Parts: sequence; C-alpha cells; structure tokens
Amino acid sequence: MQALVLCVGRLKEDWQRQACAEYLKRLSRYGKFQVQEVDDQPEPAHAGPALLRQTMDKEGAALLKHIRPEDRVAALCIQGQAPDSPGLAHLLEDWSDGRRLVLVIGGSLGLSEAVLRRAEHRLSFSRLTFPHPLMRVILLEQLYRACKINAGERYHK
Repeated sequence: MQALVLCVGRLKEDWQRQACAEYLKRLSRYGKFQVQEVDDQPEPAHAGPALLRQTMDKEGAALLKHIRPEDRVAALCIQGQAPDSPGLAHLLEDWSDGRRLVLVIGGSLGLSEAVLRRAEHRLSFSRLTFPHPLMRVILLEQLYRACKINAGERYHK
C-alpha cells in the first residue's frame, strides 16, 4: 500500500512528533506511508463567514497541490462514514488497488469545499472534534491497527 497523510499545520509538541514517527516506522512494514504538511493560515480575529471561508480556501488550494489526478482521496470530516477498526481495515483492503491513497486532515476551520469535492470518500473517527495534530496521531495509529488486522496479526484491544 502507498498512502499519504496530507494535513494542515505543523506539529508543535514533541510527544506528537514522536508518536507520529513511531507509527510511521511501524507502518513501513506494510507499505510506503508518508506525511505531508501544508502551512495553516492565520485565522483573522473577529472574522465573518466570508473571511473564514477564504482562509479555508487558501488551505484547501495548498492541499490540492499535493494531490495527483490518479490519487484516491479520503477526507477526514465529521460528516463522513464512521467505521470501526475492522471496518477501516476492510476499507483499506478495498482501496488497495495500486493507486496512492491520500487521507486529508484539515486545519482548525475544517476542509474547504474544493477538497471535499475532490475526495472520493469521507471518513469520520468520531462525532467529536479533535485538534488536528492529535487527529494525525490517531489516524496513523488506526492505519497501523488496520494493517495489522489485514495481515492477520494480533494487536492489543
């Protein structure tokens, strides 16, 4: 499997960087997994909906530059399909068709409409909202868990 976790913002905390590095190391047994960050845009103080949408659109344009026409794209958003861990493993198995899988994590404002339109799939890990740096750790851990499930290997519950 070849997958790219494409996300808005940089990790600021050491524990976040260490956790992501650890899961990327573990995932390397199962394919080529990478993380690509794009800069988050400053959120204007007291911004109205139009200015917030413009900020999201700038982040979206930066994300879309890293997506190839042939990529399979899954956007992480609350409105998406919410599989359990075996269900995510099954989805990854279904999506392993030789195309690169791009999993997109938005910034604090979410994902632009352009990114959501480009996405073939929408995934939700909860109805709750998570900080995007923490979501990156959660996503990498769940990708690792799914790979272990698909390989028929044990993983703690």
